[in-house]
Parts: sequence; C-alpha cells; structure tokens
Amino acid sequence: MPSRNRTAVPRVIVSAIGLAALIAASLSAPMNAEAQASARVLVAVLAHPDDEGVAGPVLARYAREGVRVHLIVASNGEQGVGANPAFLRAQAITAGEALSKMRIEEARCSAAALGANPPILLGFPDGKLGDFAGDRSLVYRLTDRIAAELQRLHPDAVITWGPDGGTGHPDHRLVSALVTQLVRAGAPGATERLFYMYIPAEGLAAMNPQRGAPPLLVPDARYLTTHVAFTPPDLEAAKRSMTCHRSQFSPELIERMFPLQARSWNGSMTFAPAYPALAGKDLFK
Repeated sequence: MPSRNRTAVPRVIVSAIGLAALIAASLSAPMNAEAQASARVLVAVLAHPDDEGVAGPVLARYAREGVRVHLIVASNGEQGVGANPAFLRAQAITAGEALSKMRIEEARCSAAALGANPPILLGFPDGKLGDFAGDRSLVYRLTDRIAAELQRLHPDAVITWGPDGGTGHPDHRLVSALVTQLVRAGAPGATERLFYMYIPAEGLAAMNPQRGAPPLLVPDARYLTTHVAFTPPDLEAAKRSMTCHRSQFSPELIERMFPLQARSWNGSMTFAPAYPALAGKDLFK
C-alpha cells in the first residue's frame, strides 16, 4: 500500500484553525460605520405634508449615511389652500379631494428628494385632529395608528413637533402631544430618543413678513441642546424637497425663506430633546 502524505492532516488542521479564527474575529469585531447606520431607523412624525422641511437637512444627512428614514404624516393637508393661493387658482384646485391628491404626490416627491422612504400617510382630517366635539373617537384612533406604525418600524430615534407646534398650529401641537404620550407610556417601538423640532425666529419672520415672528414660539436656548451637523449637499436636498410642495411654497417664498433658514442653521440643526440626558451631537448617541 502506498504511503500517505504526512503533511495532509496538519494542513487541514491549520486550515480549520485559520477559518475558525477568521469567524471569531468577524463576530467579535465592531460593525463598521456603514453597517451600523444601515441598521438604524429614524422616524419623523408629522401633522401635514411639508412639515418635514423643518428638519429637512438632518433627514437628508441620515438618509445619505444609510439610515432608514420614514415620515409618518397624520393628514393629507387637504385644507391647505392659503399658503400659495395663486398657484391653486391657476390649477383650479380647491380644498378637499383634489388638493389631497396633489399633496400626497408632493409628499412622495419630497421624501424622494430627501432620500427617505415613501411617506406613510394616515389620512386623518386636516385641521381637525383635535376635534373632540365633532368626533370623540378621532384622537384615540390617531393615537392607535401612530402607535401601530412606531411598533412596526421600531425606530432608534424619533423627531416630531415640540409643544409649540412650530407655528402654533393645533394639529402640530396634537401630534407632538400624542408622540410624547406614547413614549412616556412605554408603547412598543416608542423610543425615548425623542427630539422636538422647531422653526427659527428668522424662518417665522420670513413666513410672516407683515407681522414678523409670532411671540413665544421659539424655545429658550437652554432647551436646545442637541446639535446635528449637516453638509451643503444635505442642504440642497432639503431645498429640493421644499420645492416639491408647490401648493404650499411659491418660488418667491422659497427664495426669501430658505437662505434665511440656512444662515440661521449655519451647518448645524438644533433640536430640543424630550429628556435632558439626550443632549449631544447625534440623534443616535
């Protein structure tokens, strides 16, 4: 009988040891930044299509980094005829179903411009989210829908309006209250990494050139302790998303308002964390 190759077994052993070492190293090594980002989920809970513009550069930044960004929008904004009336008149569109369809498409356009997933539109009545006298079950149904989406998406961080509602809009305020309620109740998927967005005074003044910024809507600086940097391409993505909302923003308003906001942001967007311990420079850590 021919003699066997004495080096065959040691080579197999060495190969097995090497493979085991590689597997062990891959399991123990920390995930790279791209892999970590791809596992993260950021959700913005909003009242209307176009609300996402208040945090647009930051949403674009995280989407660019591979974070899964989702927009939950409570209403379709079918009553929003006052922001750009000349455009709507030219399109022969009035409040109701026709405007709802237009704003749904605008929301999809905006999400795509930011790099976010298609918006999740809940279809609750615009301007009436807190209409307890007209529909006593509405606020409870809206709470359940938002809770169900948070449980399904299981976000690592959530952005929504602060108690001021940015502009003071009752729909904005109610959405803020419901999200905060779910977090404090420990609802499944409702992470404590909750951050409130706001509109800088310069932006409010640009939106209301005759009256100026409404009083007492901008949070005191001591509450604005989370600062998230973004890049010029993120800012450009935010502007593109804003131009999607043609029913709400005329080109003239965008050209007047956006540079003011950009100067105010100065490459970093500020949020008020729901809990002081969340202060920092990243929504995720």
